[in-house]
Amino acid sequence: MNDLIIIGSGPAGLTAAIYAARANLKPLVFAGLEFGGQLMGTTLVENFPGFIDGIDGPVLMQNMMKQAEKYGAKIEYTNVDSVDLSTPVKKVVAGGKEYQSRAVIIATGASARKLGLESETKYWGRGVSTCATCDGAFYKEKVVAVVGGGDSAIEEASFITRFASKVYLIVRRNELRASQIMQDKIKANPKVEIIWNSEVKEILGDEKLVNGIKLFNNVDNKGSVLNVNGIFLAIGHIPNTKIFKDVLDLDEEGYLIVSDNTKTKYEGVFVAGDVKDRSYRQAITAAGMGCMAALDAERYLS
Repeated sequence: MNDLIIIGSGPAGLTAAIYAARANLKPLVFAGLEFGGQLMGTTLVENFPGFIDGIDGPVLMQNMMKQAEKYGAKIEYTNVDSVDLSTPVKKVVAGGKEYQSRAVIIATGASARKLGLESETKYWGRGVSTCATCDGAFYKEKVVAVVGGGDSAIEEASFITRFASKVYLIVRRNELRASQIMQDKIKANPKVEIIWNSEVKEILGDEKLVNGIKLFNNVDNKGSVLNVNGIFLAIGHIPNTKIFKDVLDLDEEGYLIVSDNTKTKYEGVFVAGDVKDRSYRQAITAAGMGCMAALDAERYLS
């Protein structure tokens, strides 16, 4: 019997683990086979407080992991297969083995939707990104493409214009899905050019960095090459909630629904990070929610 099980090992899960471990709850953390969350695919993180010159994403996550272990957290590099959270004793099945706990924190995060291109994987973190707030400052006076037509794509493109000399907005239809006020905003921005009815078919580059993209116009069926220094994907996120589908309440996009900040419909089950956050999706906000969930779990266990 464990006092606390934490599912997830991104900034939310590991911050929860640090706080819970320091409260002597000896949390068991299921980090997954691919631990560390989205920051494991990020190079330099410049906006996490305390690092004047920035810090590599994987290094930050490894440091948080070591800090959690230092205070007594036990980390299992195993994926969770299923959960039963409806009773006072929670059950978590991972690697074919059942674990029991009095409380559970869910911090499984979300995954950015990708284009599914081989070249996308090759240049991930080297010109391909999903976070303008994280990486926009790297593109001062450079040319950038943003893929998407919703509010998030408009926000990304608008933010990047603070740094880039030119931003192309790649939209696969002949209209934007964004709200009218956002459409008016982006169309009035002199740095932004919208390329309609187009899809990215390949990301081009040298051995190190992106230097262009291959586009396909789905109306005239013609291809073209656009020279850019970076490409930002703003086509949505997928919350990692598959195993909770028939267990907890999800909204229409699959994000976990909570009340009173971190609490779910079951006592002793708490949520933190991008698995519930559709608005901010930053490492620091996820970490803050991890702290909140750990404090709520500690109070519940008390």
